[in-house]
Amino acid sequence: MAHLLGAESLTLEFPTKKVFDNITVGVNEGDRIGIVGRNGDGKSTLLKLLNRRLQPDEGRITHRNGLTIGLLDQADVIDPGQTIGQAVVGDMPEHEWAGNAKIRDVIGGLLNDLDWQQQVGSLSGGQRRRVALAKLLVQDLDIVMLDEPTNHLDIEGVAWLARHLKSRWPATGGGLIVVTHDRWFLDEVCNLTWEVHDGVIEPFEGGYAAYILQRNERDRSAAASEARRQNLMRKELAWLRRGAPARTTKPKFRMDAAAELIANEPEPRDRVALSKLATQRLGKDVVDVEDMSYSVGGKELLHDVTWRLGPGDRVGLVGVNGAGKTTLLKLIQGTLEPTAGRIKRGKTVNIAILSQEVRELDEFHGERIFSLIAREKSFFVVDKKEVGIGQLVEQLGFTQAQLQTPIEDLSGGQRRRLQFLRLLFGEPNVLILDEPTNDLDTDILAAMEDLLDGWPGTLIVVSHDRYLLERVTDQQYALLGDGRLRHLTGGVDQYLELRKHSLSGKAAQAESSRYGIDTSTTPAAQSSLTGAALRDAQKNLARLERGLEKVSADEAKLHLDMAAHDQGDYDGLAKLVARQAELNEKREQMELEWLETSELLGQQ
Repeated sequence: MAHLLGAESLTLEFPTKKVFDNITVGVNEGDRIGIVGRNGDGKSTLLKLLNRRLQPDEGRITHRNGLTIGLLDQADVIDPGQTIGQAVVGDMPEHEWAGNAKIRDVIGGLLNDLDWQQQVGSLSGGQRRRVALAKLLVQDLDIVMLDEPTNHLDIEGVAWLARHLKSRWPATGGGLIVVTHDRWFLDEVCNLTWEVHDGVIEPFEGGYAAYILQRNERDRSAAASEARRQNLMRKELAWLRRGAPARTTKPKFRMDAAAELIANEPEPRDRVALSKLATQRLGKDVVDVEDMSYSVGGKELLHDVTWRLGPGDRVGLVGVNGAGKTTLLKLIQGTLEPTAGRIKRGKTVNIAILSQEVRELDEFHGERIFSLIAREKSFFVVDKKEVGIGQLVEQLGFTQAQLQTPIEDLSGGQRRRLQFLRLLFGEPNVLILDEPTNDLDTDILAAMEDLLDGWPGTLIVVSHDRYLLERVTDQQYALLGDGRLRHLTGGVDQYLELRKHSLSGKAAQAESSRYGIDTSTTPAAQSSLTGAALRDAQKNLARLERGLEKVSADEAKLHLDMAAHDQGDYDGLAKLVARQAELNEKREQMELEWLETSELLGQQ
């Protein structure tokens, strides 16, 4: 594969911190790289260095001649006086962009709820962010760099973006670099992962799941001080291998190598034990919503909703923006009253909510983390064991030095972590998390999920983070904008399918006509496979599954050969490593074809 971009011996130091220390990395054609790491460790800075927006103190960055790079950063750089159409396609004649399948796909995926003639200055921050992403994706670029592209996208938007990016790379021969905390997105899109930590960059093959496996192997040989982190990664790995219902339709071959590592690992949650604990604390009745409707401004937002939450239930709530998710949470809390029907809460119910804005900490202006924590709690009970507050604080990423930080100086992620701890200190038995993943890095999210695994109450999570929903909840429900609450027995995949059908026909035509797009030429309007084409696709899928099984068997044999090989025979080891690389490439190509064929058949 041709080389696109290189960074050699980079060193960068800020007045209070050495960000990078002698790092060397490269980007080749077809690379889809996910960058992970703790907040503040330099992920966004790395993008600016590679794009030459920032110069290193030492080292050099090389670009292939004529290389074109686009960067979506976290700043708003679009002229507020432009219309959405001008910002996205500029002066391009309508017949050109309307006849371009790639541009139509971007507009339909990101801007289908916006008025093409609306001025950018009148949009919300999230809407402007989507316009900036669309402006970047309609261009023909060699390398696209995206800094937190899934922020302000709902589950449907994240799924579209993943499909779009996978269809363009490596087909375009370019490269993709993504900084994101969305672990499902990383796993879905990336074939390489760079972990940024302590001034260095560690490369890993594969997406998030493969990264967790390799990082777990690295941590197994680390010093005793890394033991807690290692156990957390092993637990998450166990969930990845056994877990999410939505992943069961995908090939499992990639994770088979982890089976030996987690053979004795317990299930992430003991549902029976949790249920017993929760029943003892809550009693049999938690929240019963019966024939409930709610109207505001003459519009019925929720219609005839019946929903029963029992002790120990762990549910996820998804839905389109404006469908009433936050309103439903307020009704359950009791801060709003239903227009019709009733909501019954158990006598012992103690509800706590982690809100999106985390305004609850505003009243503690001038106070420091340590004094706030010390006044509220000295220990916490997890799995019937007393755990010191210092241990919980450390688990959620606060160092001893940070405990002296004034509340008003905390970042968004730090505020969210502190408020989450305060909620747990109050020992609620019903916990509501409204978009809890905002501003949190992957390590902190894993730590939060670990705490929730041992928490015995009833849990309600509203989130666009598909990974979190599949990780900590057992059932999912959806609001699709028609006022009704639907139980998703098929998980998030079923929600995406329902949304796809709800936008079909006249609704899809009405959405697309705003932009002058002829929906008869879009993939959604094309006819399904029939006859010989259908049979060929089914045969191809079976062939690919047999091929993947053979590759998996070949890899298992190769691993045995590598383990038994003479470690002093460097030439022989090099041949085995080269063979492993060949198998990796073959497997990735077959898995990509498997996914494409499965999607075709899934439209039947």
